Parts: sequence; structure tokens; C-alpha cells
Amino acid sequence: MKRSTTVNLMLLLAVAALAVAPLVLGSGDGKEEPFTGSDGQAETAITENAPHYEPWFSSLYEPPSGEIESALFALQAAVGAGVLGYYFGVVRTRRRLAPAAVSAERPGSGPSVQPGPSAPTSTATPSRTPPMRPPTEPPAAGD
Repeated sequence: MKRSTTVNLMLLLAVAALAVAPLVLGSGDGKEEPFTGSDGQAETAITENAPHYEPWFSSLYEPPSGEIESALFALQAAVGAGVLGYYFGVVRTRRRLAPAAVSAERPGSGPSVQPGPSAPTSTATPSRTPPMRPPTEPPAAGD
């Protein structure tokens, strides 16, 4: 088995263990809602400790149900994952193409045109037609 396959399997097992561990250990037993978010827990703690507390501001948008709130959160996570995936894809592609660009610039690594008296000295792709050479004899006076 390849090393990369082994590493991928180990990572998959670690993620599965992290997902199953709270269920097996009974982390939420005895609570009305066993796996509530930190927002709900913070709100409960504040109302218990300071019943007269008034929030500084209110939400711009309050979803009509918990399902819509969960769907919006999932959408936010998906957009974030897409942005991160795009970024890592761009970085990986740039790294893959960088050695090819460097080897193309090295002398002797591929077809190239030796600069002559009138040949272009840019790194652009050379044309298939030879460069025009200046005439060897001066033109006649009568021309």
C-alpha cells in the first residue's frame, strides 16, 4: 500500500473517531437538547446569572425556524469551503506549473532561436520565418 493511501486512511479514521466519540461517550445525556450550540448555552448562562441583562443590539435577520437557520449555516459553510478549495487549487496549480516555466527559460532546455544581428531578443515564441537580413551590397545609384 502506498504511503499516501495509508495517510489518507488514517485521516479518515481520525475524522470518523471524532464524529462518533461524543455519541459513544454520552456527552449530552440528561439535557433537554444534548448538542446545542454555544450561542444557546451562552444565552442560558446569561439569563441565569443576570436576569435583567439587555442585549446591546439585535440581529439584522431572524430566521423563521431552526431548520432555515441550520440551512443558512450550512450554506455559509459550503461557500467558505468552496473559497478555500478554490484557493488551494490555484496554489497547487501554480506550484505545478512553476517548474515547467523555469525549465522553459533555461538555455538548452528546448527549441530556441539564437539572437543574431536582427533577431529579436525577447522571450516571445520565435516565429517560423527567418528574420530579414540587411542587404550585403549597397543599392545602385540609379534605383
